[in-house]
Amino acid sequence: MIDGRLFHILADSFSKILIPGLTMTIPLTAISFTLALLIAVATALVQFANVSFFKHMARFYIWVIRGIPLLVQLYVVFYGLPRLGIVISPFPAAVIVFSINEGAYAAEIMRAALESVPAGQLEAGYCAGMSYLQTMRRIVLPQALRTAFPSLSNSLIAMVKDTSLAANITVTEMFMVTQRIVARTYEPLALYIEIGLIYLMFSTVLTKVQRVGESKLSLQGKPKTRAAATKKSGRSIVPAFFQNARMRKPLCPMEHVPEQPCTRINN
Repeated sequence: MIDGRLFHILADSFSKILIPGLTMTIPLTAISFTLALLIAVATALVQFANVSFFKHMARFYIWVIRGIPLLVQLYVVFYGLPRLGIVISPFPAAVIVFSINEGAYAAEIMRAALESVPAGQLEAGYCAGMSYLQTMRRIVLPQALRTAFPSLSNSLIAMVKDTSLAANITVTEMFMVTQRIVARTYEPLALYIEIGLIYLMFSTVLTKVQRVGESKLSLQGKPKTRAAATKKSGRSIVPAFFQNARMRKPLCPMEHVPEQPCTRINN
C-alpha cells in the first residue's frame, strides 16, 4: 500500500518531472531527429547515386557510428573534446551526438526505401524532361518516405527514451530530475516507476500519431476508383443523356419471326 508520505512525494514530483520532459526531452528529441533525417536522406542519396568515393565515405560513417555505443559517443563529445580545446555545452553536445547517431541508422532505412522504388520511376522522370534532382525530389523521394515512415516513426519513439542518456552529460531532462528527487527522498522504486510511466505516456502519444500518419499515407497511395470518385463528388459517372433516355424493352430473339412450313428437300 502507498502511505501518505509516498503519495505526497509522487504527487509533488509528477509536475517536477513532467515539465522538464516538455521543455527539455521533447525539444531535444525534435531537434535531434530533424537533423538526423537530413543526415539520413543525404547519406542515402549518396549511396543511391553510386558514386564510388562518396559511397565508401557514407558506408564508413555508418559503420563507425553504429559500432560505437551511444553513451560512449556522448562521453567522447562532452568529456573528450575539451582535451582538444573544444568545449560544447551539454544540450548542444546531446543534439550533435543524437543526430549523428540516429542519422546513421535512419540512413540505412532510407537507403532500403529508395531501393524499393522501381527503377522505371526514375526513367519516367528522365523521359518527362526532369533532371536527376527533380526526379528524386518529385517522384522517388515521396514514394521512399512513404515506405520508410513506419520504421522512422519507431526510431523517433526509441529516441524519446534514449534521451535519458543525456543525463550522463548533465542535461537536465526528466531522468536527471528524477535522480535528484530520488537522492533527496530515498524512494527509488516508486519514482523510477513514475518516470517510466511518463515515458510510456509520451511513447503512446507518438504511437497514435504514427497510426494516423500511416492510415493517411496508405489512403494517398491507393488509386481512386470510379465508384469512390462518384461517392466523393456526389455526381454519377453515367452521362445525363443516358440517364434520361427511355430504355426500350428488349426483344426476344424469336419474337415476331413468322413460322415457316417445313419442306423436304429432294436431291
